[in-house]
Amino acid sequence: MPLSVKRKSRWNWQTLLPWAVGTLPLLCGLAIMQWQIERELRASSQATTQQVVRYVEHILDSLSTASQALLPLAGKPCNEVVLALREQVTRNAFVRSTNLSQDNNLYCSSLFGDYQEPVVDSDYVAGRLWLMDGNSVTPGHPLLVLRTGNGAAGAIATVDGDHLITALRLIGDDEVLQLQVGTHWMDREGVVHRGVPPPAASAPTLLTSARYPFTIQGGYPEGKAHQVLHSHYPALLSLLLGLGLAAGVACRWQLRRASSPRAELDRALEADEFLPYFQPVVRKGDYRWAGAEVLMRWQHPREGLVRPDLFIPYAEHSGQIVAMTRALMLHTAQGLAPYAALMEDGFHIGINITADHCRDLSLLDDCQTFLQHFPSGRVVLTLELTERKLIEATPVTLELFEKLHDMGVMIALDDFGTGQSSLNYLRQFKVDYLKIDQSFVALIGSDALSQHILDSIIELSGKLNLGIVAEGVETEVQRDYLARHQVDFQQGYLYARPMPLADFLHALAAPPAASGLPQVTPTAIMPG
Repeated sequence: MPLSVKRKSRWNWQTLLPWAVGTLPLLCGLAIMQWQIERELRASSQATTQQVVRYVEHILDSLSTASQALLPLAGKPCNEVVLALREQVTRNAFVRSTNLSQDNNLYCSSLFGDYQEPVVDSDYVAGRLWLMDGNSVTPGHPLLVLRTGNGAAGAIATVDGDHLITALRLIGDDEVLQLQVGTHWMDREGVVHRGVPPPAASAPTLLTSARYPFTIQGGYPEGKAHQVLHSHYPALLSLLLGLGLAAGVACRWQLRRASSPRAELDRALEADEFLPYFQPVVRKGDYRWAGAEVLMRWQHPREGLVRPDLFIPYAEHSGQIVAMTRALMLHTAQGLAPYAALMEDGFHIGINITADHCRDLSLLDDCQTFLQHFPSGRVVLTLELTERKLIEATPVTLELFEKLHDMGVMIALDDFGTGQSSLNYLRQFKVDYLKIDQSFVALIGSDALSQHILDSIIELSGKLNLGIVAEGVETEVQRDYLARHQVDFQQGYLYARPMPLADFLHALAAPPAASGLPQVTPTAIMPG
C-alpha cells in the first residue's frame, strides 16, 4: 500500500540499480584502461622485437663480414689459411669460430686447424643459417652458424649463444622473447627446442628479418596487463573507484527521492488520481439530504483505492495538502456542476482544510472558482477545520476568514470535542457549525459521561447560535437521541457510506423512498 511501511525484499531493482550504476563507470574505465594498456603493450612489444631483430642482424652482419673475408681462401690448404681464420675470431667480438669448406666438406677450423666434417645442406635454413643445440666442444650450448658459399667453396662463422641470450634478456627484460630459425627455436634461457614456439599470452608479436632467415617472437606473460594497471595507474584506479561510489550514491539518493512519499504524492497529483467521495449529510425532521461532505480518496493505478489515513497525514505534514485540496475542489465542482438541478438551493458541500490553507489568501481564489461553477445560491460551501495542525489567529488568517464569510463560505469545526484547540477556535474565529466527533455519538446509551459531554456540546452550540452536525450515526437509537436534542444535521453509515461521484449523482436523481431518504446502493465502500 502506498505510504505504508513495507518490508522490502533483500534484492530488487531499486537495490541493484545503484550497484549497477556505481559499477558502470568503474567497468567502463577499466575497459578503456585495459584497451590502452594492451595498446601500449603491443607497441612496446613491437618496438622491443624490432630492436632484437636489429641486434641479431648486427651480430650476423659481423659473421657475414668475417665469412666474406675468408671465402676467397676456401680450397687452399688449411695450414696456409688457419692463421687467417683465427685472426677473424680475434678481431671480431661476436665470432666464436670460423671454418672453411670445399665440396660440402669442412676441412679447416679456427679451433682445431685441419679438421674433417661433412656439411649437410639441410641443416641450414635457406642454405645460410643454422641454430645448433651445441657441438662437440660445448654440447647443449646454443650456437648460431652462418654459411657463405661460392660454388663448391664455402666459409662458415659461428656466434656463441650467450650473445643471443643477452639480447633476449636485456633488451626485453620483462618480455617473452624467442629466436626461431627454421624448425628450431631458442628461449631466453638459452634452451633450443624443435617445433613452433608458443605465442606470448599478452601482446604477441612476430617479426621476421628481411635480411636473414630468422624470426623473433615477442610479447608478455599472462597477468602483465594487470600488473601494469596496478603499478602505473593507482591514481586513476582511485579516481574510478571514487566516481563509481559517487555515481552509486547519487543513483540511490535519486531513487529514494523518486520513491519517497512526497514524490509519490506529486506523481499522483499530476496524474489526477485523487478523487472526491461523497458522504451525505441529512437534516433533522425529514432526514432528506441537505448536503454532503467531500472526502478525498486516492485511486492508485496498482494498489487500487488507498485509505485516507495512509496519505492525508503525510500530505498535511509535507504541505502538499493545499495543492491536493485545490485539485479536489476543482474535480468536485466540475463533476457536480452539470447536475446542479438535482440539488436543492443551499445544498451544503463540505471540504476539509488545515492550517496550511490558512497561511495566505489563495484559498479565497479556490473557493471563488468552486462557487462560480454553480448557479447563485444553489451550493453553500462549508470549510471544515481539522486540528491535526494548530491554526494560529494571525492577521492573515483573520482576514481570510472574514473574506470567506463575505463570500458566503461557512466555517465548521471538525471533530469538535477531541482536540485541544476547539474552544480557542470558538473564541478566536467566527464559526458557523460544530461537528460532533463520532466517538461521542458511538457511546450514546452506553456511557453516561460521554453522553453528558455530548449534551454539553449541543447546549453550547445553542447558546452560541451555532449549527451542529453529528458524525458517525450508525443506529436508530443514536438518530432518535440526536433528533430529540434538536441536532441540526446528521451524518453516518445509517444514511449512507462515502460513495464515488457516479453513485452520488445516481442517488440524488433517484426518487425518495417512503421514509424520505434517497435510495442508495453505493459501490467501493470505504470508511470516511
